[in-house]
Parts: sequence; structure tokens; C-alpha cells
Amino acid sequence: MIKIMAAVWAGISLFSFTGLLLQPSSAVPTREQRIAQAAESMRERLVGQRRDFHMHPELSNREERTSRVVAERLKALKFDEVKTGVARHGVVALLKGKHPGPIVAVRADMDALPIQEVRDVAYKSQTPGVMHACGHDVHTTVGLGVAEILSGMREEIHGTIKFIFQPAEEGPPAGEEGGAKLMVKEGALENPRPLAIFGLHTKPDVEVGQIAFQSGPSMASSDKILITLRGKKTHGAYPHEGIDAIVVAAESIMALQTVRSRRIDPTEPLVVSVGIIQGGNRFNIIADEVKLEGTMRALNEDVRQRGQLLIRETLAGVTAAHGASFELKFEENAALTYNEPKLVEETLPTLRRIVGEANVIARRPQMGAEDFAYYQRVVPGFYFFLGTGNKAKGITAAWHTPEFDVDEESLVVGTKVMSNVLLDYLDRQRAKP
Repeated sequence: MIKIMAAVWAGISLFSFTGLLLQPSSAVPTREQRIAQAAESMRERLVGQRRDFHMHPELSNREERTSRVVAERLKALKFDEVKTGVARHGVVALLKGKHPGPIVAVRADMDALPIQEVRDVAYKSQTPGVMHACGHDVHTTVGLGVAEILSGMREEIHGTIKFIFQPAEEGPPAGEEGGAKLMVKEGALENPRPLAIFGLHTKPDVEVGQIAFQSGPSMASSDKILITLRGKKTHGAYPHEGIDAIVVAAESIMALQTVRSRRIDPTEPLVVSVGIIQGGNRFNIIADEVKLEGTMRALNEDVRQRGQLLIRETLAGVTAAHGASFELKFEENAALTYNEPKLVEETLPTLRRIVGEANVIARRPQMGAEDFAYYQRVVPGFYFFLGTGNKAKGITAAWHTPEFDVDEESLVVGTKVMSNVLLDYLDRQRAKP
């Protein structure tokens, strides 16, 4: 299948529309129109590539086939550098324009989720229990589409575009490192370092043809909460002789909800959720230990730090009241995704020009998390949302559900949008004194 897809891409590849991209301005007045026409000419191949990725999903840190397809395609496009094996299966590639200039990066994630797909479609996942339920097949396909278009425009590019195809955005398996944090650790943003980075994500509740964005905080930080509550085991008939860890857990869960409702400024978003409770080993024995796992999400680093402190204080109070004890650990799942306001402001005219002003929609920040934030800790970044829903066609299922799908028109839209975003950014940087 890999060879088939490579042949499909190569069949109408670089040489088939390089001439189109480089036509005189009298034939195609603007660069934007040439990009649009090139993206339209790739429509069938974009759909075919996305469906190939969708049928062959791979879990976090296991993206061997996907990364191989990506690397082979970039090499076929004669990229100046294609580095593989970054953060296990990441691919980092450089496309250098004919003319020197600034450096910009674009990121696409590649991993799938442990979900059994239920839809009966021709491109249904062929891997039991694994599917692209978050649209990373779209992200990777759009990334390759942008790579093909821009590789055909080298002669007019002033600068360098760094393409980052990332594994494990959904989080590495237990005991493993991975994702954007490891990509940064292994130098994905170095040699050379870009001035800025862009990324996009599917959005099923935004109609295809539209773009949603936030300026400033975009997606929440996410910390995993690991709690162990310890009491004293005893016979169920004599609870007074023990310390019931299950009762302590119940009170702790309820008390943790007051961290948000009574201890944090109501205008500052914070979510504390408990998703796992494990305790007890027999119906007539008072449990001496209960483990809780959950998450804390915030849109402000000060609130995040205060939330952690208040969770610790709350557990200390509840356990002290019962004569119990506790252990508490926080594990950072993702930092705050923060879109640099100036970068957003400078990019919005491009987005509005490509999809229309009415189709660029400002949205409130989301409490979901995204590890794109780790790139933004190093360089300014803008992460926006590509509309992939279509209510008329019934394409409305949410992320991480077995019914998830996208309107494939979004592949062409995303390819056009990101190609223009990257080139316009390079133009703006060159124009600065």
C-alpha cells in the first residue's frame, strides 16, 4: 500500500504542476490563485492519502508506517533535509527556498487512538481497536499537501520552511517519553531555529470552509493528579477500629470540587476531575487504601499553581480529620497552549483572504489540552482550528468517539490555508526593517 500511495502521489507530482505554480502573472494573477489551483488539482490524491492513513492508524510512539510514508514522500519532493527517528518516529524536514531569508515551522501530528471504529465506510480502520478519531490523518495529509505545493515554488521562496511531523500527541504509553516535549528535547526546533511555528487541528463543530481561532490562551494546561489515600484495615462489622479509606476518598472527591467553586476566582477557568477510583478487596473488609486519578486544567499559570496548592491543602484537611494519610503527585500532560497575540493579529488577514472574513471565527479558549504548547515555549506560535464538520451530511461526531469523521473538502481548504500562512509569514518578516 505504501508503494501504491507513493506511485499515486508521484504520478501527478511535482513536475505536473510546478509549471502551473510558476506561470507568469498574466496567466495566473496572484500567488494565492496559483496555490488554490494546485491544491484543487491534488484533491483526489489528498483524499486518497488521508484514507490510506485512516485505514492504517498507529498508536502513540508506534507510528512506524506513517512516518515512513511521510519521509519517503518528502524525499521524493527533493527536500533539502529529511531527518527521521526524532522522538522515536518523528520526521523533521527542511525546504529551502532559492533565496535566503527567515525560517518558519509547521507541525502536523500523526498518531491515532485506542478506539474501535463503528462506521461502515470503505476507508474504515483495518486495525482492530485503533482509529484516527481526532483527525491526525487529516493533519498529516495536509502537511504533505503543503510540502508538495511549496516544493514547487522554491524559485520564489525567500527563506526556509521547517516541517515537523510529530508522533505521540495523544500521550506516550506509560513509562515512555514522547510527543512534542520529546521532539523539543531532541532538537526539532534547532539547527535551524524558526522564528515562529504554526499548526492546525480538525474541529468537528466548525463547518468545513471555516477557521476558528483564539488569541492568547487557546487550550488549557493539563496535569494528571495521582492520589493515594491510606487508612487502616479492619472488619466491616467494626469500622470504629479502623480508618475507612473509601469514606476518606468520597469526602476528598467532594471537597476537591470546592477548590474550583469556592477557592478560585470565578472568572478564572479551572477544572478538577476525578476519573479513576480504585480501592478495597473484599465486601466485608474496611479498605485501608484507595487510589484516585484525575486531571486539573487551567488557562493561567498562576491559577494552575494555586490549584495544585489548594488540592494539597484540601487532601491534608480531609485526611487529618479521619486520622488518615495521603500521597499526592502531579504529572504534566500538557502546558498551556498560548497563541502569541501579535502573531495572531498578523496572520488573520491571510486567513480571511483565503476563506472569507465571515468564515474566520473567534472562539473562547478550550479546556482540552494540546502538546503544541511545548513548541510555543521556545518560539511564538499560532495554533488554529480547521473546520471539518458538515451538519447537512451528518458529519458532526466529536473528537475521540468511534463515529468521528471529517468532510474531506477540509483537506483542500487546509492545504490552501497553511500554504498561504507560511509564505505570507516569510514575506512579512522580509519586509520588516
